[in-house]
Amino acid sequence: MANLLQIVVMFAPLFLLLWLANIGEKAYRGGQARNPFARITVLLLFALYLLLFLIGLLVHAGSLVLQQQPQMLDQMAQIGFDPQQFDSLSLIAIGIWLPSLIGMLILATPIRTRLARFIPIDPLSPLHTIALAMTMLIFINMLVILGVGLGNLTENIAQQQDLINGANFTMSALWLQQILTALLAIIGVGWLTRRTFSQSLERLRIALPTFRQATTGVGIGLAMVPLIMILQFVSVTLLGLEVDPDVEALTEQLLGSLFATPFGILTLGIAAALGEEPLFRGALQPRFGIILTSLLFATVHGNYGLSISTLFVFVLGLVLGWVRNRHNTTTSMITHAVYNCTLGLIGYLSIQNLDF
Repeated sequence: MANLLQIVVMFAPLFLLLWLANIGEKAYRGGQARNPFARITVLLLFALYLLLFLIGLLVHAGSLVLQQQPQMLDQMAQIGFDPQQFDSLSLIAIGIWLPSLIGMLILATPIRTRLARFIPIDPLSPLHTIALAMTMLIFINMLVILGVGLGNLTENIAQQQDLINGANFTMSALWLQQILTALLAIIGVGWLTRRTFSQSLERLRIALPTFRQATTGVGIGLAMVPLIMILQFVSVTLLGLEVDPDVEALTEQLLGSLFATPFGILTLGIAAALGEEPLFRGALQPRFGIILTSLLFATVHGNYGLSISTLFVFVLGLVLGWVRNRHNTTTSMITHAVYNCTLGLIGYLSIQNLDF
């Protein structure tokens, strides 16, 4: 229960920022000269990034200073501390202060004006400002994971799941996370502030699918499976790019239990499509474009680190983005769900064959 509460607490500041940004956006679209909500939201996000920047910078500086003290390192080694951990600490610190610095720069209007030449944002929009700056949180998450190390993260998760019902917690946590992600997308486009619920779904391009959209989503989702398998074969066999064993171990620890049951497979497909598609393809893609959105989509899958698997997710994001542009977000949701469920079914059948 405490772990599920942590997920809610993690999302709470994001909801607050987007809610305030939308109030500011309503005032901006209404032509109000004074817009206190926009200023408050920018100041809150700036304060968050400034705090993270200072923490990351202090940790980075401290690790560099300690590495220049041989006697201190020897003493710490005697009590079991590995001096090489300073390298990881430095990487974690850089992963905090560098994206935080970029996030603060994005809050400056001249920077956004230049970025608007490449992505379809309004540099004066409070909502576009906050949404673009908040993307740095995704990069902080990825870089911290890389600093900690996928192997270390796998061990930590394994220890935690020894204390709880791992399979049930994984399923509950995944559903809660994706439901909150979908809610983040709906509130992000203006629900509760400047749009009704139905208007928000229309902005996200979510509607009941037609027969053609449903069959298109299913067909593309099924076709993506052999495509990714071919890309993996080419990458490994012809290019010599091996799959990172730490990626496989962490993915197994996080999601392995879901491959063992039919409901777990449905969870893999439906929950991810329910949360990720409204946010990335529905809310972000019209403002950030298909390339940046696909990059964010790949980066948010931090359990893949920087590996060949991350490239496959990026390719999947491009396909889903094309489906959204050609049809709608509902079709990309179907595509995503079918793709994930098919991979889950393949994993389930592999487990069953191993049992025999």
